[in-house]
Amino acid sequence: MSPFEQTGSASAFDQPRLQVDGSVLARGALATAAWTAVAASVTLLANKKVGFADPLYVGETNAGFIGWAVLLALATALGALWPPLGRRLGRAAPWLVVLALFVGVWDLLTAKFGLLPVPFFAPPSALVEVYAEDWPRLGESVLHSLRLLALGFLFGTISGFVTGVAIGWSRGLGYWVHPVLRFLGPIPSTALLPMAFFFFPSSFSAAIFLIALATWFPVTVLTWSGVASVDKAYYDVARTLGAGRAFLIFKVAIPAALPHVFVGLFMGLGASFSVLVAAEMMGVKSGLGYYLQWAQGWAAYSNMYGALIVMALIFSGLITLLFAVRDRLLGWQKDVVKW
Repeated sequence: MSPFEQTGSASAFDQPRLQVDGSVLARGALATAAWTAVAASVTLLANKKVGFADPLYVGETNAGFIGWAVLLALATALGALWPPLGRRLGRAAPWLVVLALFVGVWDLLTAKFGLLPVPFFAPPSALVEVYAEDWPRLGESVLHSLRLLALGFLFGTISGFVTGVAIGWSRGLGYWVHPVLRFLGPIPSTALLPMAFFFFPSSFSAAIFLIALATWFPVTVLTWSGVASVDKAYYDVARTLGAGRAFLIFKVAIPAALPHVFVGLFMGLGASFSVLVAAEMMGVKSGLGYYLQWAQGWAAYSNMYGALIVMALIFSGLITLLFAVRDRLLGWQKDVVKW
């Protein structure tokens, strides 16, 4: 092959990569332009005065938008030189544009034109004020919620996993436990709040029980399904090699059922979030649920929105962490199990 042909084939080979880089650069530039427009809007347009007190942290909020636009511009420029960053920015660019539109319209309807009623709708600077002024109370609420969620989810996961393995392995236990699952499973844990607060010595222990119950049911059912659906040939091969009952349970049944177990964990984690907030609102006088109820009672809607954002970030972070644990533990099954 001649050098001219080699050069032509190399340029043809590099063309798709250049097209991808150009597309990433265009997406990053679009996101940067959107956030630059937001920064210009919040900075150059005057705020409409509502009430007697001037809003706080307006300058800090505007500086934050300007800094974010500059950071996106730098990331776009670096993305053209560093492909991993460019690909990440390209994937996130559509959502960044949508978020910029949302924030820009939000600021125009509240701070600039005052079209949305106060105090139900606050400008973006009100959220900055909440995080700057009320962070001790909000941080304490986060710690209380995480402690309650961790204890309830841990107890529910352990009990659900043990119950699911037991009834999936033993038909005798399944005969007795299956009717209990069918009776208690469809009942929402939040419906048992009054009974739990009556029978347990404290609202905190009652909330732990309800969160554990909400986690226990899906983990039990999915673990049971996973153990019961293990191919019998695996057991036959293990028995041929001299495996005992303990080996069959811990080395064959449980590893093969782990994909089902993680599905149950995801379902249990989602259910535990709902029970956590309901329990904190109704009985436990601490946590993010109680903070939401307090903010609503005092018409501090900016505090309520700030707590909702924190709650969403924490819960989505926990889901992401559980995904990472699943991918780490089930990496050996990635080519076998579709997820």
